[in-house]
Amino acid sequence: MIEILSDTALATVQDLGRTGALNWGVGTSGAMDPLALAAGNLLLGNAAGDAAIEIQVFPFAVRVHADCAFALTGADCAARMDEQTLLPWWSGMARAGQTLRLGLPVATAWPASRAYLCLAGGIDVPEMLGSRSTQLRGAFGGYAGRALRQGDLLRAGRPGGDVNGFGAVPPALAMPLQQDGLPAIRVLRAAEYDRYTPASHAAFWGEAWRITPQSDRYGYRLAGPSLTPIAPIELRSHGIVPGVIQVPHGGQPIVQMRDAQPSGGYPKIGTIIEADLWRLGQAPIGSRFRFLETDWATALAARDANEAWLAGLGRLANLQRLGAAAA
Repeated sequence: MIEILSDTALATVQDLGRTGALNWGVGTSGAMDPLALAAGNLLLGNAAGDAAIEIQVFPFAVRVHADCAFALTGADCAARMDEQTLLPWWSGMARAGQTLRLGLPVATAWPASRAYLCLAGGIDVPEMLGSRSTQLRGAFGGYAGRALRQGDLLRAGRPGGDVNGFGAVPPALAMPLQQDGLPAIRVLRAAEYDRYTPASHAAFWGEAWRITPQSDRYGYRLAGPSLTPIAPIELRSHGIVPGVIQVPHGGQPIVQMRDAQPSGGYPKIGTIIEADLWRLGQAPIGSRFRFLETDWATALAARDANEAWLAGLGRLANLQRLGAAAA
């Protein structure tokens, strides 16, 4: 069991998301960086989709009330267990009475803004509609349907146990993607792409985009050149999913993120491939990136590369546990 010590906002319990409920008007939720969440779970021998704590406001601290194996992935937050410095993307043992503290994300070769605290067996909260993810807009799932607060107590699904330190190379280093020295995000053209001017197409692919402070788990509002349609576009509200890039009347794109509503009426110029959503999910507010046009085959290959990276990590983690047990 752990106790939340921080009186901070927006730390939530998340897993890989709530699928199959869009027809009921329920969004997917889930981790903004599903690779980091899955990797932390695999380091502990959990199922890849077990629930963890997603942390996006720092500093953050928890007190350990019962021995438990844990893993930290995502942003490097100069974490400490009492006075011991912890490596990023690493697993270890937390003993009753210890305090885990995460500081502000530090500058690294893989800039990131969210950290994930995984516990052995996952965070033990009720499953709702097939997921333990927090749905903030609907106020259900996760821990009482809300962000975590100071004093909240969360149980590990598998208390006790033991684990020798073992870690992973962050996927941003294992699978880097850049364009002209900036992080790149691969995008497929969407339904209304051809209804924008050639100059808007050139700007969309050719210019850098900045993530504005008006961004959150619902959507990332971007700042850059204005995107102009050939003629005014009026659409009825229709289904959307995380990754869709909409263009409101002001011409500045909005990328729908994990807490996106399941419908909207703004025109869609592109869709970030599912395999790259974690890259944008970790991009810090104020940072810049480029859109990189891709095709369906490349999108599938990128998905396969993510899955292969996770499968390789899972095999290494299993071998490490078997070696530790034999010793």
